Order: sequence, then structure tokens, then C-alpha cells
Amino acid sequence: MVDRPRAPRNRTLGLTEEERLRYRSRLLRLEGPVGLAEIENRTICQDLFEVLDFLPRSSVDLAFIDPPYNLNKTFNLTTFREMESDNYERWLESWLEKMRPLLKPSASVYICGDWKSCGAIFNVVRKYFRLQNRITWEREKGRGARRNWKNCSEDIWFCTVSDDYYFNLEAVKLKRRVLAPYRDSSGRPKDWSEEEAGRFRVTHPSNIWLDLTVPFWSMPENTDHPAQKPEKLLARIILASSRPGDLVFDPFLGSGTTSVVAKKLGRRFVGVEIDEYYCCLAEKRLELADRDKSIQGYEDGLFWERNTLADRKLMKRK
Repeated sequence: MVDRPRAPRNRTLGLTEEERLRYRSRLLRLEGPVGLAEIENRTICQDLFEVLDFLPRSSVDLAFIDPPYNLNKTFNLTTFREMESDNYERWLESWLEKMRPLLKPSASVYICGDWKSCGAIFNVVRKYFRLQNRITWEREKGRGARRNWKNCSEDIWFCTVSDDYYFNLEAVKLKRRVLAPYRDSSGRPKDWSEEEAGRFRVTHPSNIWLDLTVPFWSMPENTDHPAQKPEKLLARIILASSRPGDLVFDPFLGSGTTSVVAKKLGRRFVGVEIDEYYCCLAEKRLELADRDKSIQGYEDGLFWERNTLADRKLMKRK
């Protein structure tokens, strides 16, 4: 993939040939078993099936898995072909079974899917993990359909290795605009506060996520990867299910969002990705994260409802 000219306001990250050569030198390729120190905070550019037997056992605190969904999709030089559901289940199990020993007994696992693949994912993960919940998040991008409902949601299965797992509710509170500002008998706000930018309530997160924005051309985190997840989504998962210094593992790293957010939030990381161009993009984003640790939609320890944080910043400038 060659970086192409962009419109002046298009902030999509690409690579020059000079950058590609420089970042390529940072990538790992495993030839045999390795210790954690050899792969920590690194990007492994290799087929997942080649490396699973080489990775250190019982080392991962949190795994975020975003595999190819069961549909025809091209990822730069690699194409995934849709298959019968039973075959897709077997494909999922072929690597998930080998990945299981890498996880600590207290580890959490999040596995992404769409409506066509979530049944297969459920059938496989329940063999190896304890299912805790299914998250559905609104993927607001996408074209409408003439003879069907527009598909604008995806699922994430939240699983754990055991019942002894970490979950930090306080780290993932959501700040939402108040539409019905109830008051108590003395006239004081009930569970909300009045701010210059409006009325807001800090609430517990649910398993329905409507506040995410899929990366697009004007966002600095955007790349040409066709299935890139928002940094805000990864931040919510990493803050909820890992402690500072924990190891976060992504076996289908893509353009690096998991590693980038883990770094921004003070976690260690390991990512595996077969495509060299995406690996180099991940390395570029990791370098940029040294200078800018901000995550769009997350500020002051809170996840802000879509579009409300911009209103708040506008009020601050007035």
C-alpha cells in the first residue's frame, strides 16, 4: 500500500517509503520460544499460527481480539473469505485453543464480532472461558440498505478465564447530558450537576455503547485499515479490565489501536499482525503516542457522551 495524496483537512495517517523502511526495522519475527522481556511493548509481524507456540505462557492480563469477521474482506494484501458457520467455528477454535495457555488465571478476554459471526464466537468461547456479558456498540458509519435494516452495530463478548478477575467500574464512568433534570424536595439537583456547558450526570456504563465514533478522515487516529476500532472503545476496555503495568495482548493488531491505547494508559502490550504495512503504521502511531496521550472522547477520567465534550471545550474558550 502506498500513501496517496490527501485533501488538506484529511488527517488520515499514512507512511512514506522512508518511514516504512525505518519502522520495518523495529518489527519482530519469532523463530522460537521467547521470554516476556523479548516481546514486551513490541509489534510482531508474523502469521498468528506461527507464533502462538513461541509466546510465554500465563503472561497476559487482558486480551483484546478483533478477528476477521465471517465475510469477504480484504486487508491490504490479505483477503479473508466467508465460510460456512461450522467452518468458521473451527477456524476460531484453531487459534483460540492455542492462545488460552498464554492467559493468566485472572485474565479477561474481549472478542469482537458482527451479527453473522457472534453465534459462532459464542459457541467457541464458552468452551474455554466464562462468559460474563455481551457488549453491543453502535457503529454509526455505513450505508443504508434498500431491502434490509441498516447494519450499524457490532458485538464484543466479555469473557474471563475464571471468576477471579479484575474489573474497575470507577475508571469507566460515562458523563451524559441530562434530558430530565429532576430535583429533590428542596430543589437541589438529583444525581446531576449544573455546568457552564449544560447539565450532566455521571453514570454507570452498560453493555450498550452509543457514545463511540468510528475513526474517519478528519480524526488524527484514523488510518486506511478497513476495520479500525476507535481508541475510545479500547480505552474503556483497558481501563475496566487491567491495572497500570498489566500486559495487554492483541493477536490481530491491525493498525495498532490496542497497543497505542495501552501505551497511552500506562500498560505493557504485545501485538501480532501479519501485514507489514499495518505493523509499520502501528509503530508510527506508537511513536506519536509519546507526544500526545490524548484519547478523543475521554477526559478528566470520564468517558463523555458523543458531541458533549466539544460543547464543553467551546464554553471554556468563551
